[in-house]
Amino acid sequence: MNYISTQDINEIVSFKDAVINGLAKNKALFMPEFIPTLPIDFFQNIEGFNNNEIAYEVLLPFVKDSIDESILRNIIAETLSFPTPVVHIRDNIYVLELFHGPTKAFKDVGARFMSRCMSNFVKNGREVTILVATSGDTGSAVANGFFDVEGINVVILFPKSKVSQFQEHQMTSLGKNIFAVEVEGTFDDCQSLVKQAFVDIELNKTINLSSANSINIARLLPQMLYYFFAYKQLKKYNQPIVVSVPSGNFGNLTAGIIAKKMGLPIERFIAATNSNNTFPKYISSGIYTPKPSVSTYSNAMDVGAPSNFERLMFIYNNDLTKIQKDIVSESIGDIATLEQIKNTHLRNNYILDPHGAVGKICLINNLRSNEIGVFLETAHPKKFESVVQKAINNFPSNEVNMDNCKKVSISNSYKELVNILQK
Repeated sequence: MNYISTQDINEIVSFKDAVINGLAKNKALFMPEFIPTLPIDFFQNIEGFNNNEIAYEVLLPFVKDSIDESILRNIIAETLSFPTPVVHIRDNIYVLELFHGPTKAFKDVGARFMSRCMSNFVKNGREVTILVATSGDTGSAVANGFFDVEGINVVILFPKSKVSQFQEHQMTSLGKNIFAVEVEGTFDDCQSLVKQAFVDIELNKTINLSSANSINIARLLPQMLYYFFAYKQLKKYNQPIVVSVPSGNFGNLTAGIIAKKMGLPIERFIAATNSNNTFPKYISSGIYTPKPSVSTYSNAMDVGAPSNFERLMFIYNNDLTKIQKDIVSESIGDIATLEQIKNTHLRNNYILDPHGAVGKICLINNLRSNEIGVFLETAHPKKFESVVQKAINNFPSNEVNMDNCKKVSISNSYKELVNILQK
């Protein structure tokens, strides 16, 4: 399997090079040259496979030219060291819990897989610097996944005052090879700085840069896995399955679409966004207009110019009609988010984080009576306790000790970022 640029199909690299390079030329993204389909009997007998076996079958076609099969099995075993259960909420509505990993967010799956791939690739090679922008959870997961990995340094950019204290603590408390940088700006500003660094020819002559956002294909591909795991748990009901995905940079949704293209029987996806509604407007109008992000209670989705939109356009060959067949999208505000957290707690004795609340609302609004609906709970509510407490008064507080946390603060300045990278 080779990988090609979303902007130039003549730019062809291996999985290894796609992972290490992070971005293709001209800030483009890498995609598999084709999406393989799995045999029908794999889905017919999926209940007979454990999660590691499912992951191996799903990922092998994408990586086998760069990773030995025995190494892949070990990477999968280390990646999937925690459960991803489907929990019944009420009626035909279920939640896929993705917060059981070490940083309590869905990104643990992708970050752990990528870190182990990268570690395998850089052995006895040139040191790599992972440069990543985060709206909250990516930074936590990447910091944990790459912590103390030999030959890899990590620089995490996060927007000042726009991540939770819990998230900031996870990014700034590790030390060693993990460096946290607080940027005076938004997530989109952080992401813009990262992309600028990747196309800086002079900088890349001195530093071997790679990415760990979902712009990196090794972060994206393993995010397919929990859709297969969810299907395995729900297949017995023999009803069409609809999945609502809280969406910011759209890596999670893109991974789900790739899974569907591989043959996974998902009826359709719902791209659930907060007030950063660039994608819902595109779905309804066919016009894509990126805009500055706005701050919301579901801050990990505060993205006004989602990077993986480019991958979705690549998959669907810019055909809006085909996209609308597979994906619906809706925007939910903060007031409705809090109301959903409150009501779900009162009526179903279940506590949502704000991103899961957005996903649940969109699922309810778009689910038909003959379908099973699954929304993704992408992070543990404790990571957003200040928001949850607005809806649930007695939700307990855990004080976060920031005394030993270390970070560097910069303005929205590329020159300042370069100075940090070259130290």
